[in-house]
Amino acid sequence: MLNNSLTPKQLTMLCNDLAQLRLIADLTLAPKMPYFANKPYPIGRCREIRDEVFSLLQTLLPQTDKPGLCLLKKRINQGTDLKKAWGSLRDEYFQNALIFGPWYIDVANDTVNANKPRVEILPLATSKFTTIESFTQFIKIARPYWQVEIYKNDVCPALAPYMPLLCVGNNGSSWLAAANDDMLNVAINSNFEESKLILNSLPSAPDSITKRWKEVLLQFTHEYYLTAKGDPTEFCLLYSKNTTKPDLAQRDAAVIAYSSLPKSV
Repeated sequence: MLNNSLTPKQLTMLCNDLAQLRLIADLTLAPKMPYFANKPYPIGRCREIRDEVFSLLQTLLPQTDKPGLCLLKKRINQGTDLKKAWGSLRDEYFQNALIFGPWYIDVANDTVNANKPRVEILPLATSKFTTIESFTQFIKIARPYWQVEIYKNDVCPALAPYMPLLCVGNNGSSWLAAANDDMLNVAINSNFEESKLILNSLPSAPDSITKRWKEVLLQFTHEYYLTAKGDPTEFCLLYSKNTTKPDLAQRDAAVIAYSSLPKSV
């Protein structure tokens, strides 16, 4: 049986060594992305920071002599998983974290409030970090956290089973959500029932928004997922009937089509 317990001293060593890695990550990232929505680095850069620290760990762990990282390496070699995770923190924020056995590791703890420590390690069971199970939960977080209004995606109805939301920021820019693996799986694993539920509960975006989308989509004359017309809930029904197991080729085609869109409209 794996021993995944950590003493307060071990937690401090690990936290200190991860904080040093975080400083290395900052030297790489801060010059490349000094601002996010007019706010200075590291605000809003939790995913990029988490990914950079994770990449540094892959490179440095094999030859490290740092006590905290040596402990991490030893536990990994004994079978404890270290993996990236995305989800909800207290249903207040979207969070990109590392999960190390029963431990929650946030190496971007200062990306909402820059006065917080860079790194935080907590027992996963008490961290209030959870997976996002529905689009309703996603919207509950996104509206205040991103400061957006959210409407049904009926501008690209063939994409709506996978990305049923149209987010509109304070400046009027808009984008489809959410094109990450976790939220795509919410749609797919429910056989698009979750998508249908949220599409039926949301209004369409204002005409000024949908008009801009129509103008942008005119350039995609040969891309089915961006040009198909119809009711988005009908596409949910269509995709749910097409197969008894997830159609990964269809999913990938939808994501590729989404990726060809501007970041915001």
